[in-house]
Amino acid sequence: MAEELQTLMEKDSVVVRFAGDSGDGMQTVGELFADASALLGDAIVTFPDFPSEIRAPAGSLPGVSGFQVHFGAANVMTPGDKADALVVMNPAALKVNLRELEPKGLLIINTGSFTPANLKKALYETNPLDDPALDEEFRVIKVDINALTNEALKEMPLKPALRARCKNFFALGITYWVYSRPLDLTLEWIETKWRDRLPLMADANSLALKTGYIVGENKDIDIPQYTVHKRMLEDGVYRKITGNEATALGLIAAAENSWRDLVLGSYPITPATPILETLSKHRNFNVKTVQAEDEIAAIGVAIGASFAGALAVTTTSGPGLCLKSEALGLAVITELPLVVINVQRAGPSTGLPTKTEQADLLQTLYGRNGESPVAVLAADSPGDCFDCAIEASRLALKFRTPVVMLTDTYLANGSEPWKIPSVTDIPDISVEPIRQGEEYVPYKRDPKTLARRLAVPGRPGFEHRIGGLEKTESGQVSYDAENHEKMCRLRADKVKGIANDIPLPALLGAPTGRLLVIGWGSTYGSIRMAVERMQSAGEAVSFIHLRHLNPLPHGLGELMKQFDTVVVPELNLGHLSLVLRAEFLVDVKSINKVQGRMFQISELVDAFREYL
Repeated sequence: MAEELQTLMEKDSVVVRFAGDSGDGMQTVGELFADASALLGDAIVTFPDFPSEIRAPAGSLPGVSGFQVHFGAANVMTPGDKADALVVMNPAALKVNLRELEPKGLLIINTGSFTPANLKKALYETNPLDDPALDEEFRVIKVDINALTNEALKEMPLKPALRARCKNFFALGITYWVYSRPLDLTLEWIETKWRDRLPLMADANSLALKTGYIVGENKDIDIPQYTVHKRMLEDGVYRKITGNEATALGLIAAAENSWRDLVLGSYPITPATPILETLSKHRNFNVKTVQAEDEIAAIGVAIGASFAGALAVTTTSGPGLCLKSEALGLAVITELPLVVINVQRAGPSTGLPTKTEQADLLQTLYGRNGESPVAVLAADSPGDCFDCAIEASRLALKFRTPVVMLTDTYLANGSEPWKIPSVTDIPDISVEPIRQGEEYVPYKRDPKTLARRLAVPGRPGFEHRIGGLEKTESGQVSYDAENHEKMCRLRADKVKGIANDIPLPALLGAPTGRLLVIGWGSTYGSIRMAVERMQSAGEAVSFIHLRHLNPLPHGLGELMKQFDTVVVPELNLGHLSLVLRAEFLVDVKSINKVQGRMFQISELVDAFREYL
C-alpha cells in the first residue's frame, strides 16, 4: 500500500470523477472541486457529463450524471482518459461509470444507496459490493454517506429530504481530504448562495462538508490522502471559463473593438443556450439579445441587425443550423456580415443532445441550396472560444460574409483556467465606414478582398435594395444568366480569398516524415497529448491542428505531401478527411469515433502506431 501511495503522490496530475443521480448535485460539487484546485494554482480541465433525459427516474441508468476533473501541474489538456478516483452515490452511477476507473484506482462508494430497490433500478441481480472481485481490482472505500450525513445534521430543524440533499457536500468533503483541497472557497460559496435565502441550508451544507472532511481523517475507515504537484503559472489574472462563456465574452470584445452594437438572435437549444443567457446579462456593453420563437426567426433577427449596422450573431446547435440554412443562404447572397455559432452535439435529429460530436462539418460547408459558400472555423479549447469568436467576427466584417464558428458540447460545457487578456492585446477589427457624400454602389467591391461596401440604410444618399433575388453590381434585380454566374463566382472567390488573410498553423514535429496527424476542433488536447507521448518515445509523428476549415490555409496541401501517411482523427465518420482527399488528392486515412465521447489519449496512441 505504501508503494501505491507513493506512486500516486508523484503524479503530476490526477483525474477525479463524481457520479450520481441527476438530482444528487454532481455538477455542483464537480465545479466546486475544480474551483478549489484552480485556487491552488493547478492546471484544470473539466467535463460535465449530463444525462440526455430532462428528468429520468431517480436511480435509473439513464439518469446518471457525472463530472470529471483533471488537475495538476503539467500535461493537463483533456479531462483525462480514465479516473484515478471515482465517487459514486448510487448503484446506477457505479454501473455506468466503473469502466471509467483505472485499475487499482480509488473507488469511494455511498453504501447507503445500495438498497434492493436501487439495485433493481440499476439492473443488478446481486449487490456488487458483495463481490470480492471489486476489492481486488480497485481500492474500495465504503462509506454510508446517507447515514453519516443524516447523523451530522440530526440536531438541525430540517426535514429528512432536505438533510439528504446535503450528501453531495459530505462526499465532496471526503474528496477534499483525499486530495488536500482547501475548504475555504467552498464555504464562502455556500454562504453566498444560501445565507440570505435559506440560512439553515447554508449551515447544513457547511456542516456536511466539514464532517465529510473529518471522516477522511478517520483511521478506522483507512481513506488515503494524496498531494498533487502544483503548476507554475505565468504572471497574469486567471479565471475558470467554459467554452460557452468564452464565446460570449469574445463576441462582446469583438463588438467593442469593431465599434458596433452586438445583436444576438437566438432560440434556446442544448448545448448553445448558455451563450444567450450570458450575453443577456451584459446590456451595459450595448448588447441586445432577442430570444426568438424559433430558429428561423432567430437568424432573421440577426440578418436584419446586420443590415442595420450591428455585429450580428445567431447561436444554435446542429438541428437548428439545418433550420437556418435557407436564411443563411439569404445572408450569402446579400453579402451581409453574420456570425453563426454552432455548438455541435451528437445527432442526427435529437440524437444524444447532451453528448459531444463533430458531425456537422459537411452540413456547415455544403448544407444550403445553390452556390452559397461561407467561411468556417473551429475552436480547439474552452479558452480558445474567446479568440475564435473574435476571429469569426473579424472575417465576417472584413469580407462581408457569413462565418460559421464550430464548437461542441465538449468545449461548451468543459472548463479550464483562462488568462484574462489585456484589453490592449485584443485587435481592432473595425472596418472603414462609408462617408457622407461618397457615391454608393451596393455590390461595388474592394479589388483586394472582393468585399462589397456596406452602408447603413436610411441615411441620405445611401438608400439601396438587397434581397434574395440575384442583383447586378448596382443592386438591381437581374435574371441575366451571365450576371448570375459572375456573381456566384465573385462570392466564391471572395471566400477563397480569405486564405490570403490566415496563417498556416504551427507544426508540432518535423516538416517531413512518416506520419502527419491533422486535427480540428475539440480533438486538439487529446491529439496533442498523444503525439507528444509518441514523440518523447522517439517515434516519427508530426501534428497540425486547423482552425480555419473553409477556406483551408495556403501550404496545407504541400505539407501533406511531405509525409508517407496523413491521418485525421474526428468525432464523426470522416468529414474533414473527405474534404482533404477531394481538395488535395492525398489518400487521407481516418480515425473515427461517434460514441458521444472524446478520444482517449491511449486509443489515439494505439491508432497512430498502426500507421507506423
